[in-house]
Amino acid sequence: MDKNLIGGRIRTLRKRMGWTLQDVADRCDFTRSLLSKIETGKTVPPVATLTRIAGTLGVSVSMLLDDEVQQDTVMQSASEHESKQLTPTDKGYGFFAFASRRSNKLMQPLLFEARKGKITPQPMSHSGEEFVYVLSGKIRYRVGPTQYLLKPGDSVYFDAQQEHELEPVTDVVRFLAVFAETPAVKKRAKK
Repeated sequence: MDKNLIGGRIRTLRKRMGWTLQDVADRCDFTRSLLSKIETGKTVPPVATLTRIAGTLGVSVSMLLDDEVQQDTVMQSASEHESKQLTPTDKGYGFFAFASRRSNKLMQPLLFEARKGKITPQPMSHSGEEFVYVLSGKIRYRVGPTQYLLKPGDSVYFDAQQEHELEPVTDVVRFLAVFAETPAVKKRAKK
């Protein structure tokens, strides 16, 4: 995923709504500078930030990640997502969005790869619910005041409005995260 494409989609949606950078930044509780960097492709934000922007713009995260939308079943073979490069973020991890072409979905499954010592510690929160399932490696995942040590096969499901953050314990950890948007998030944001 090209970071310029993500930013361009955000800019296009923002302009269609007649909003300024400051309008969207205020609604997301970000700085205008951060939103400008995202729109110009100078930074790729973490998925939690993309979720807040998408909710503000009244679209799903998948609409920001892929503009070739479809309504039907989306099948992806292992070779398709294994051969694609993960989208790197400024938070220090990479991700691959499964079924990004499916529009109007209530959940967004993502494959993450995080490396020990590369993650920028920063608590995050966003609307909806989140499910994390570890595929390989070990990770510390804090949700609210509780910290979990997750290894392959372990999972955690939580209200994503709770402050949460992750820290790889092994050199590399791969995990599946599913972000579920509530119907209220999918409604167009009001001024």
